[in-house]
Amino acid sequence: MKKTLILIFALILSLKLTAQEFPNNEIKLNIANVIAIASVEVGYEYLFDYNQSIDAEILINDRINFYDETNSKKFNTNSFKLGYNFYFGTENPGSGLFFNPFVKYRFGDFEEETNFGEITTDMNTFIVGLGSGYKWNFSNSFIIAIYGSVGRNFSDEVKERFSAIEFHGGLGIGYRF
Repeated sequence: MKKTLILIFALILSLKLTAQEFPNNEIKLNIANVIAIASVEVGYEYLFDYNQSIDAEILINDRINFYDETNSKKFNTNSFKLGYNFYFGTENPGSGLFFNPFVKYRFGDFEEETNFGEITTDMNTFIVGLGSGYKWNFSNSFIIAIYGSVGRNFSDEVKERFSAIEFHGGLGIGYRF
């Protein structure tokens, strides 16, 4: 019995020593979008290596190219984004310059009042893009990031009304645990 307990204790200790020595879960918010265009962008990032992660984001009231809602224009759009992050920083895990290839799916519509009545544009589209930015990691817990991205949407209706190329940016704050 004593040998079994020692063996189990040694096994647990060895697993603890080989485990990652940094928090690998992060929750984040794009505070710039909340302030500037009343759009909520929240996300979760999982660091599976010192300099690599996958992330998932939900964008509520997602607006193409920061388009405004003045003059009887209204976005009813949301989206989901899935990306891979590769970090070039060496000081802290998941920090420094990063690149982020991603896929995104937006759904909803855009309504606009004109002299001829209301025009509705179907905003459902699949987007592929690449982002880049810089992330600061303070004490492996508090995160600040500035980033931008460019993507290509594949909806003819969205391309006709807006553009095939979409730009996005933000100032993110987050917490690692």
